[in-house]
Amino acid sequence: MKKYIEKLHFITHDLPQKSHVEQAQLACEAGAKWIQYRCLTKTEAELLVDINQIATICDDWGATLIVTDHVHLKGKADIQGFHMEDMDADFLALRNQLGEETTIGGSSNTVEGLIRLWQEGVDYAGFGPFGQTSTKPNTFPLIGMEAYAAAMAALKEVNADLPVLAVGGVTLNDVDALMETGIFGIAVSAAINQADDLRDAYEAFYIRIR
Repeated sequence: MKKYIEKLHFITHDLPQKSHVEQAQLACEAGAKWIQYRCLTKTEAELLVDINQIATICDDWGATLIVTDHVHLKGKADIQGFHMEDMDADFLALRNQLGEETTIGGSSNTVEGLIRLWQEGVDYAGFGPFGQTSTKPNTFPLIGMEAYAAAMAALKEVNADLPVLAVGGVTLNDVDALMETGIFGIAVSAAINQADDLRDAYEAFYIRIR
């Protein structure tokens, strides 16, 4: 089942001065159509409090709500899909568990990983990290512009119709060059969430990516 995938994915994260709900509200007010709730620090009850509030905001603004991991929350809130950060996850099993109508996203750091995600039926993939990021610390090597272009060419060779988004340390100044590599879109967190004005920052990315 072909899903609608937005070109600009907005990802919330833990901030002392701005809640996940506030981040989602401000992003939707700025025009966000894709909210990925990423919180790995709360209990299930606390997660559901956040998610139910964000789901209402997304419904009001016509945005898709994706939750990072936490697939056990399927059916407990109005969640349209899940993004799995585990690059070794069994997506065939996840599809069987979550059903065809649920949007499933995966993460990869290699072309081989992207091809596996496509073969296992994910709806989109995050490919990174592009640059240094404190939002999701990891030890994976950075992916440069040339690697993005090479990955898109490799996917084309095997006729893999997989929307790929650059993720990890992407700034506004990177967008034009990244989009020229042939990727589908961009996933952003810190460059928007930690800007002086979240709404202005989101709008700037949105305009640049079109």
